[in-house]
Amino acid sequence: MSDIYSLRTHVPGPAGSLPLTEEMLRGSPSGDLFGLSQNAGMGWDPALANGPQYLILSTAGGLRAPDGSPVALGYHTGHWEISLQVEAAARTLRSLGAVPFAGAVSDPCDGRTQGTHGMFDSLPYRNDAAMVLRRLIRSLPRRLGVLGVATCDKGLPAMMMAVAGATDLPGIIVPGGVTLPPTAGEDAGKIQTIGARFSHGLISLREAAELGCRACASPGGGCQFLGTAATSQVVAEALGIALPHSALAPSGQAVWLDIAEQSARALANLHAKGMRTRDILTSAAVRNAMLVHAAFGGSTNLLLHIPAIAHAAGLPRPRVQDWIAASQATCRLVDALPNGPVGHPTVRVFLAGGVPEVMLHLRDRLDLSVLTVTGRTLGENLVEWEKSERRQRFRQLLRDLDGIDPETVILPPEKARAAGFTGTLVFPTGNIAPEGSVIKATSIDPTVVDADGVYRHTGPARIFTSEAAAIAAMREKRIATGDVVVLAGVGPSGTGMEETYQLTSALKQLPFGKHVALLTDARFSGVSTGACIGHIGPEALQGGPFGKLRDGDQIRIEIDRIGLTGRIDFIGEAGQPELSLEKAAQLLGSRLPHPGLAPHPALPADTRLWAALQAASGGTWGGCVYDVDEIVSRLTHSAL
Repeated sequence: MSDIYSLRTHVPGPAGSLPLTEEMLRGSPSGDLFGLSQNAGMGWDPALANGPQYLILSTAGGLRAPDGSPVALGYHTGHWEISLQVEAAARTLRSLGAVPFAGAVSDPCDGRTQGTHGMFDSLPYRNDAAMVLRRLIRSLPRRLGVLGVATCDKGLPAMMMAVAGATDLPGIIVPGGVTLPPTAGEDAGKIQTIGARFSHGLISLREAAELGCRACASPGGGCQFLGTAATSQVVAEALGIALPHSALAPSGQAVWLDIAEQSARALANLHAKGMRTRDILTSAAVRNAMLVHAAFGGSTNLLLHIPAIAHAAGLPRPRVQDWIAASQATCRLVDALPNGPVGHPTVRVFLAGGVPEVMLHLRDRLDLSVLTVTGRTLGENLVEWEKSERRQRFRQLLRDLDGIDPETVILPPEKARAAGFTGTLVFPTGNIAPEGSVIKATSIDPTVVDADGVYRHTGPARIFTSEAAAIAAMREKRIATGDVVVLAGVGPSGTGMEETYQLTSALKQLPFGKHVALLTDARFSGVSTGACIGHIGPEALQGGPFGKLRDGDQIRIEIDRIGLTGRIDFIGEAGQPELSLEKAAQLLGSRLPHPGLAPHPALPADTRLWAALQAASGGTWGGCVYDVDEIVSRLTHSAL
């Protein structure tokens, strides 16, 4: 044991001298000069302390021993290993004669907080983290560029917002990759249903324990499905702010580290060329990303994140009409978890060619003139990708390692249409959702869709004003075939717009789940599937008609998966004749809100503030951002 009384009160300090000049001493801010002292104090060679500075920001979490074993755990695998990417990038920058700096803002895990009060901080965290990351960028005054290393649901969107906001700097996103599936077992999405399945007698205690142990089969990376984490990686690359074929790489492996190294070189190259983020992140790049999102069948949470990234970059935020146009422009081309029909893990999507392979199939619909962080246009990148050794060898690896044809993972459009793949998103309206809602139509079970491609469901509402109550009803078998589960009061004002994966995943795994619909003003995990409609607006606690439904009310749902249109309507009370839509709307409007509606008593003050600020800034359909000008204007006018 160390002797705590053996210490020093002074030391000689670093040997050598700083590379100061008379001009620096006479004209530089004191902060620039003291910064050099700090650099030497932390051990950097004093003679090199004034080299070109680059900042590497990450969402790293946990504390790893040199052998990789945990000293202190992170919140999730997604940020557990990315310090290795930070190190690889830093060493590369150092080899180029630069002085790399590193900082971190760690991120929570939506899987860990499912069904807990921790979910009340999930979406609000994104804006907070983006602000802190931007402050860290500005707090290194002499940085020449920013590298953002992140992986998961909120940390990666926050990082993209931060990099997007640094418009006058070059910036590159390094996606943190994916974890591997177990050789025999269940993926990280399905494993989150062990409680519901056990309650219904579908698995034993032993099966639950053993399957749960190996679901996160490798220590790093985002979950193995195309949820919000994986979709965010795809979107970063589609925006042009991550290198081609960098999304969805297997964490911890050589190719994953190489992506970090090549991103560092690319950052220095952008600076040398004088290219800035504003040259790359344009409205055309945003439209490209929305189209790629549709072709992947990505998470509906990107309806919140892409507008927020655009807003951070000073660009117009996409509107619902823009999302509809993207979904109508392409059917889904990717067969990955959770969508199916096979449901390949995301590492196979990477091996099949990932984002650039999907973009090859979309060439006639993408703006190929946009610039990317390679320093070249998207069109030039795709020409290079199509003939590259990298493409050929990784696609062959998929055949050799897993016996999988790459064209069954990323399908050419004609094969996708022949397989029944449809557009990704539908935005139903109706007397329950006058401002709109969203459903990932491509993930509705095809066996409950009529021959004309329309999902039709009419059933009694089962009203719940908390996720816990709805989960309890499901586990106690109080939800039946034909029901319409209504989860109201869980939008931004009620719970911070929590994610309701507990419900959607349980429905997917239960034998009768495909015959139950779910309506909510909350949002869904990217791994959610089924007839689940979220983002219903106005939210119940803001006076929306959705909050006036009662138990037993008849609800009619129609989702056209081919025409990409839909409606959700209240059509009458229990046991009463069906009403016209006009009369039904009048009856709904005459009601008081459901008596159980109220903000959750455990809703943190931080989240209440977030809810108010984002509501003043365009709300859910505006990306839940902070529009400073609008907020200041409202405060100023209210004070007059």
